[in-house]
Amino acid sequence: MEEIENAINEHKEIYEGLYDILSEYNSKFNLTAIKSKEDYYLKHIADSMLGLPYIKGKVLDIGSGAGFPAFVIKTELPETDITMVDSVGKKVTYLNEVIKKLGLESIKALHCRIEDIGRREYYDTVTARAVARLNVLAEYALPYLKKGGLLVAYKAADCYEEIKEAEYAVKLLGGKIRGIEEKKLDENTYRRIILIEKIGASPVGYPRKNNKPRLSPLTVDKSEK
Repeated sequence: MEEIENAINEHKEIYEGLYDILSEYNSKFNLTAIKSKEDYYLKHIADSMLGLPYIKGKVLDIGSGAGFPAFVIKTELPETDITMVDSVGKKVTYLNEVIKKLGLESIKALHCRIEDIGRREYYDTVTARAVARLNVLAEYALPYLKKGGLLVAYKAADCYEEIKEAEYAVKLLGGKIRGIEEKKLDENTYRRIILIEKIGASPVGYPRKNNKPRLSPLTVDKSEK
């Protein structure tokens, strides 16, 4: 945690400004249940930093919500080019206001469903934090990664059932689980960063439209039944 604390202190002015904007808009848009500054730094800023060692290049952040981990990535890794996507218009309004007020460059927010953004096999990294179960997330993310790219999924410590459940989807969509990293957030809280590498092409037609990844998630290979 010392390394994370040092990074926070180095960019404290930016994170303080982000907290002020988040607090202002949260009262109108209900962006996050986290309201105290202490929880903001632990559960948004420090938590977002846990995935930084695995993130690079052109980044697609799925279900960006209040902007985490995307704004932390841009602050700590300014060379990244970030596209945030959220299907809720008021959240995208907030994200674009943060970009404007903080004068951020090479980062944008799009109001659309993830399956409609295009640019397949384009991104170096896809990030997702508290978005969906891993089998659903694999379908949303892997088609947009270039070969050798990495899905960085932020998960709770007890996610092994999700990992097992996602094996078929990951394989079908051209991915391979490369690592499951346990990270300590504080004395009582652990996270897991799931790293899925894109090793082959994703079949045409994925991600499926009309919310099918959530309504009918990829869980088993029916040909083996």
